[in-house]
Amino acid sequence: MLIPINSGQISKLIPAVGTGSQFKYALGNPRKILQRVIVSSIGGFISLIISSTGDQTNNFWLFLCVGFFLYIIWGPILESSRKNLQLRKYKFYSIFDGFVSDIYKTEKIESSREQSNRQGRLEVIENKRTWLVLELEDEDGYLEKLSFPMENKHSQIRVGSSIRCLITSDNRNFDKDFYLTDAWLPEINLWVGEYPYLLRPAFEEICYIYLN
Repeated sequence: MLIPINSGQISKLIPAVGTGSQFKYALGNPRKILQRVIVSSIGGFISLIISSTGDQTNNFWLFLCVGFFLYIIWGPILESSRKNLQLRKYKFYSIFDGFVSDIYKTEKIESSREQSNRQGRLEVIENKRTWLVLELEDEDGYLEKLSFPMENKHSQIRVGSSIRCLITSDNRNFDKDFYLTDAWLPEINLWVGEYPYLLRPAFEEICYIYLN
């Protein structure tokens, strides 16, 4: 079942500026954090050296230096805010109220690197992670898949579990070019999804108003 909601409520559900949980997601894994630290350090030190030359642009370079050193903070904030704004640009929004029709696992390659084996030959080492895939359905039939990195808590999910999320599209009928947010399974009070788009207490409250 799709329950339309007006665009005025979207600001309550999807913040313009990244939240703490969104910042944590955008911060990334240790490898991504290290990349940010390297960019921040190199850019900051180069800008600091240039700003110390004493020419007329030293204030600009000093400002740039501070910006680079703070990149580890404002980088994830900017990334998460951009993802939020991309979702807020859609014209139509509805609450999807359905159930899990199928569950299965898949593996995704998160990173890869070349390494020499004992014979001195290069071989590709892949870092894989298990993802859980949920197929969602309502009384009108199959809707879409929702996939996310698997954790121990996800073992509670069963075929037939109720699930609710936000669906967005530029098409009023939501029959093509739509997008699903992270989702809430109210029976076990569990949130799932790759990226935490929604302000979860606000979404749970709206679901209570529209569905109870």
